[in-house]
Formats: sequence, C-alpha cells, structure tokens
Amino acid sequence: MFDALKEEEIVNKVGGRFKLSALIQKRLVALMKGARPLVPTRPGQHPMEIVLEEILQDKIYLHIPALEGEEKPETLETGVVPDVDLDVR
Repeated sequence: MFDALKEEEIVNKVGGRFKLSALIQKRLVALMKGARPLVPTRPGQHPMEIVLEEILQDKIYLHIPALEGEEKPETLETGVVPDVDLDVR
C-alpha cells in the first residue's frame, strides 16, 4: 500500500527521513481537517496514499525559514528547531 516509503526517491526528494515524516504528519492533519487533496483521488483511498502521491508529484513541500546568518537552520548546535510550515505549490 505504501510502497513509496520503501524507495529512497521520496526520502531524497524531501531531504531526509525526518523531514519526510514531518511533511507527512502536517499534510495528514490538514487533510483530516478538511483540506482538499491536490491530486486525483479514488473512493476509499487512504489519506496516506494521497499525501505520498502529492509529495511524489511535487505538490507539497516543507518550508523551513532561514534564520538570520544561518544557511541550514536544521543543523543548529543549540538544539532549537525552527518552525516548519507546509507549503502547497
């Protein structure tokens, strides 16, 4: 059912397993709250399948705002994790 998760393509597309997990979680919450799917769906399709298809089709991605003077905020030594937003293309 979720064969896409076994492939490295989707992990590399998002930038790592942690980012993939965060993106999936945020989008699943959005769909459960009534957001419309960005890809064609079929009756009875699991929301996780919809999210994976949206990622593979580059419909959604994580937006991690850059901190002043930092190029890669996700690698901060302080352990502070910046806010992560779900963006729809």
